[in-house]
Amino acid sequence: METLAIFERWHGGEIPPIAKLIGFRLLRFEPGHVVFELDAGPQHANPMGTLHGGILCDLGDAAMGTATATTLREGETFTTLELKINFVKPVWTARLNAVGRVLRRGRTIVLTESEITDEGGSLVAKLSGSCMILRGADAVER
Repeated sequence: METLAIFERWHGGEIPPIAKLIGFRLLRFEPGHVVFELDAGPQHANPMGTLHGGILCDLGDAAMGTATATTLREGETFTTLELKINFVKPVWTARLNAVGRVLRRGRTIVLTESEITDEGGSLVAKLSGSCMILRGADAVER
């Protein structure tokens, strides 16, 4: 599967631009399940000094999207339809893990979730989302 080959290259060091920019790493992946890691620090801070919520959104969205992508068949791509995040506690500096899971993959709609925890296993944020599978002309150059 081409999609899994992409993740194998990523896992081997061929890092996508957004992962380089923010600094998150792909630790593990299998169909429908992925784990990312981010060392959150001052470079990710908002004006008040805590981790910017957009960084948590990017990390959780990457986990959910990548989990979705691991389920794609030949000729399919996807796009995110919606994303919801609940911020549970503030972070200043921490090693964060984001676990992305596919909860249900239908023919067209995929329901996903992500939990972001700190190094102590404490929940930092919880995300849920949905994606749409694209095929044929809709999937070209996506």
